Amino acid sequence: MKAPETIRAALVQAAARLGVPNVDVTIERPRDVTHGDLATNLALTLAKTLGQKPRAVAERLVTALDLPPSLVRKTEIAGPGFINFFLAEAQVVGVLPSIIAAGSDYGKSDVGRGRKINVEFVSANPTGPLHVGHGRGAALGDGIAALLEWTGWNVTREFYVNDAGTQIDKMARSLWARVQQATGRKAEIPEGGYHGEYLTELARQILEKEGKGFADLPEAEGLRRCREIGIRAERDEQDADLHEFGVRFDLVSFESAMYKRKLIEATLAELDKHGHTFTADGALWLRTTELGDDKDRVLKKSDGTYTYLVPDIAYHRDKHERGFVRAIDVWGADHHGYIPRMRAALQALSYPQDFFHVEIVQLVRVMRGGEEVRFSKRAGDFVSLRDLFEETGVDAARYFFLMKRGDSQFVFDVDLAKSQTEENPVFYVQMAHARMSGIFRVAGRDAASVSAEGVDLSVLTQPVEIELVKELAEFPEVLRRAAAAYEPHRVTAYLEGLARIAHAWYHKYRVLGEPEEAARLVLARAIKQVLANGLTLLGIRAPERM
Repeated sequence: MKAPETIRAALVQAAARLGVPNVDVTIERPRDVTHGDLATNLALTLAKTLGQKPRAVAERLVTALDLPPSLVRKTEIAGPGFINFFLAEAQVVGVLPSIIAAGSDYGKSDVGRGRKINVEFVSANPTGPLHVGHGRGAALGDGIAALLEWTGWNVTREFYVNDAGTQIDKMARSLWARVQQATGRKAEIPEGGYHGEYLTELARQILEKEGKGFADLPEAEGLRRCREIGIRAERDEQDADLHEFGVRFDLVSFESAMYKRKLIEATLAELDKHGHTFTADGALWLRTTELGDDKDRVLKKSDGTYTYLVPDIAYHRDKHERGFVRAIDVWGADHHGYIPRMRAALQALSYPQDFFHVEIVQLVRVMRGGEEVRFSKRAGDFVSLRDLFEETGVDAARYFFLMKRGDSQFVFDVDLAKSQTEENPVFYVQMAHARMSGIFRVAGRDAASVSAEGVDLSVLTQPVEIELVKELAEFPEVLRRAAAAYEPHRVTAYLEGLARIAHAWYHKYRVLGEPEEAARLVLARAIKQVLANGLTLLGIRAPERM
């Protein structure tokens, strides 16, 4: 067991001795090196429960701790009650053999204990190409799913297709108008319809395949066919874009299936059984004000049609029925106000508070040459995801989307993403990996052949080397915290910090031909491995050369 995990386990046991079992312990690396190698705020989090001041709790925890001096040489209490741990010197470099032994699995943990979790993301209406906002959601959802997998969850990536809404009707009518226009007839795109050239292309393909007689179909039949063809064509295009963007899904679900499988009726019956529905003004309502929403919500209108809330409740009920203990949804910023009513609806079904969680993704502004890019000709009034990643490359697009919290405003600088300079963060991190790879190439050795066995690692005494080793040791904890918070941007920040130290070490110290060669080769391999693991987790290449 590695030092952070050993200390965490000891703190859990110490807290249990104080009468607080099964605590969640956070261990971090202090920013100030004088504060030790590792630190925890556990005393502050337990103070209220124990009814004591944090420093008093910290003193009790330290007394209850059982840590061997071969692991921790000194423990100090600082500030209001932080506990700082100073590792034994052998422990600092002792992480290197562990990294090499774990290889591509270094950083993985079993926090999730194999529990089933659903991550639903993108879920774009099949009405046109994916835009850059969808791309940001795709990168975020995929990053969250990967973090959960690395920390022991049984993850299902899911795409939900809204194929039963008004936007689909508008798409079908827009496509039918393009079919008519393609045969020389006058036809107008409906109000709120879709004007991108992709529907003009699709109309041309329909006529080439079906013949011009397709345009002579009765309007109702033509619209039905355009609806079917449009959904299939746009879903195929979305899937192709996502595949090239490095995003895969385990399952695609359709709103129409909620009706076919009678899940709507079953959901309404269960809500009624729990006593949260009522009838007023000829409509069926859900009493969500009792569950945190700002007003009650209509489920079934007086004309007998369902509101859009109903299939969404049925869909999330279906997730629960499939055995998921949590459902993580990645939604666009325009759905922010929808969260309280969905949370209230799921509480009405008596689901746990932590079952449903939403990550919001803000829109993306694309800048090129100092000016905002507002649209692409083919897509219409937005910049398509494909246009972006074909210009910048998939690695840069994914990395840039993951650099910040999803709910923060984001300006995508195309020029920076394409540049091969240290100012480009993805280039900077990939270059660090390539430089470590280059050391082994010059040495004429396969990095995988380098072992820590029999190597005197105590010669790694330079401050930057100690800093590197400590940073490498932090990787599993970074992933654990990032997964718990659903925040992949913590990983990009970590990789950039590690790359910065690695570049500094590379420039300052020689590896080959030095007395410390064997130990530094071990260090270089560990750096290369952790950079590769972090980039791979994010769906980004770890190149051997740049």
